[in-house]
Amino acid sequence: MGVLMSRRQTVERVQKVSLAVSAFKDGLREQPSTRRRAEAGTARQGTLEQEVQEGEEEALAGPSQPEESSASKAAWERLRDGRGVEPEEFDRANRFTPPAFIRPKRELHDDEPPDISLEQREQIVNDEMCEICEVWTAESLFPCRICHRVYHDGCLRRMGYLQKDSAVEVTETAHTETGWSCYYCDNLNLLLTEEEMYSLMETLKNCKIIPESCLTLDDFLHYKHQVHKQQFERTMPEAKEEQAALQFNALDPDKKGHIEWQDFLSHESIQLLQKIRPQNALLRLLTPKERERARAAFLALDQDNDGFIGEGECRQARHTWFRKHQKEMLSCNVSISHVGPISEGSPASSRNGKSPEKILPATKQEETRSIDWPGFLRENVAYILAARPNSAALHLQPLA
Repeated sequence: MGVLMSRRQTVERVQKVSLAVSAFKDGLREQPSTRRRAEAGTARQGTLEQEVQEGEEEALAGPSQPEESSASKAAWERLRDGRGVEPEEFDRANRFTPPAFIRPKRELHDDEPPDISLEQREQIVNDEMCEICEVWTAESLFPCRICHRVYHDGCLRRMGYLQKDSAVEVTETAHTETGWSCYYCDNLNLLLTEEEMYSLMETLKNCKIIPESCLTLDDFLHYKHQVHKQQFERTMPEAKEEQAALQFNALDPDKKGHIEWQDFLSHESIQLLQKIRPQNALLRLLTPKERERARAAFLALDQDNDGFIGEGECRQARHTWFRKHQKEMLSCNVSISHVGPISEGSPASSRNGKSPEKILPATKQEETRSIDWPGFLRENVAYILAARPNSAALHLQPLA
């Protein structure tokens, strides 16, 4: 696994090598040495100067397009390195050093079907110590609803991952059934490999998308039209445009008229994963907590315990259990090993007779088609992954 080196890191490396070359030259002038030492110094000098030249060429190398502003370049670097948005006005005093995000690599066996049993439950165990400071302080730790990590709110602030607006959200939801996703799980873009990330960046650049900017409906539709034309070499049909408009509305739950950059990036990341990776590879991305939630959902829908559910019930799970949940739930004291969020509209709570949305009745064809446990996982895995971010936006709109 390798860490992507940003352009800023490359320039810093070149500067360090340049200082070493200057110091070496000064030493040669001030202290005359023997012929042998001079020859060794000349060889060393040539090596360092060559490294400086290579570093400068690497730092200056870039796509052959109009010169970008420094802010835009920094935004592309953050996107490439998976570091997210880092506003320049952020107070970095007393801040912890952020972790180096390591993008995953595809393994040879990724495309093989994973063994996820329906009957065998998985034990959910969270870490006992804060992921950042590695200190145990029991109830003051905030668990991630997706992975095993736990955090202190103070550590999250010093890392820059907990701003004023999100501090209350974490405090109120981390110990509720809604749950809270840590900064690893909240960023769907970190699921992409280096190759997949470069492919996405190339698409965004070709479509003139400005990183870390908000997109209006016109911007979003224009982008979708360009992507469709580049991929299929024909105009996007009207039905696809209507579907894209529905997706925009799902990404803009507050009806602000635009979608945030992080929501757009998460949507494009999950779309790319669906397009490039087979479903078996996506299933391997699920965490034990997500698999346990999927088991609970399937068992709640399988009323006759025959191991099959109808297609309409599978679609119902897609529209309720694996969708984003509104932050309207009251706080409750639950174990930090809780498997994840449960909404009133989830299959697990369907016996209460309360549902926040009206589910369309299943057609006869849906009622006759049966889906087993592996099929249920394959058809819903993308929606499970898309439900990871804390944002109220629906990053993958289920088809009607």
